[in-house]
Amino acid sequence: MSAHQRVPGLSIVLPAYNEEANIGPVVEQALECLPRLAEEYEVIVVDDGSRDGTSAEVEPLLAEHHPRVRLLRHERNQGYGAALRSGFSRARHDYVFYTDADRQFDIAELEYLLPLLREYDAVVGFRVYRYDSPTRLVASTVYNWIVRLLFRVRVRDVDCSFKLFRREVIDKVTIECTDFFVDTELVAKARKWNFRIVEKGVRHYARVAGETSVRASDVPRTLRTVARMWQRIHRPTPGQVEASEKIRAAVAAAPVEVTPARAETTRASD
Repeated sequence: MSAHQRVPGLSIVLPAYNEEANIGPVVEQALECLPRLAEEYEVIVVDDGSRDGTSAEVEPLLAEHHPRVRLLRHERNQGYGAALRSGFSRARHDYVFYTDADRQFDIAELEYLLPLLREYDAVVGFRVYRYDSPTRLVASTVYNWIVRLLFRVRVRDVDCSFKLFRREVIDKVTIECTDFFVDTELVAKARKWNFRIVEKGVRHYARVAGETSVRASDVPRTLRTVARMWQRIHRPTPGQVEASEKIRAAVAAAPVEVTPARAETTRASD
């Protein structure tokens, strides 16, 4: 993108769980491409209670690039949706993008999504070719069909974690799911509130390190979550509405942001 086409501000949120081998290269790739995409930008890594050295890999980048690199850390694993919720609550810019930290997407392709926000409020990626097992491909096909039927969402790959939003979508939609259903929740609620949604194809790559935390055994639990979320979106009780309103305040108040080492050193020397 040329300088006059850059957006004013862009936040990238990267949920990460046991991604020690991947998170450093992902953040570095984001820092490489962001200057040509946005005038102001930040990369927010959310370490969701990893048991490996995920945070340790981010800390040198945090010390060097803060506040353009930020690190949030959950003391225990809370789930993909909870990690996104923390990241979104700290995002500072008008455009907010999220993707996985496993290097199965090319963050540079964000360049092709950003121009679509001139006419739309949300851009939902779909994987042109998926490097997943046959079992997972079949499960995803069935799941997408169910979601389109129940939520009237006209997207072909709702659980693709390559999504870009205008700030007003993030401010309107409260994330309630703590797991991978959050991909569907975001699109379903954006559809509920009549935000303009468009799809854009993105490339999907084989995982080069680490392993997926999604299992076939998650399917029954996911279907139960679908049923519960349909009710919460379309037929919420007064108690559920009140609980949803309290979520944002609780997440915003949680002490999850890691202070960069250089800032700590500066305070100690004062």
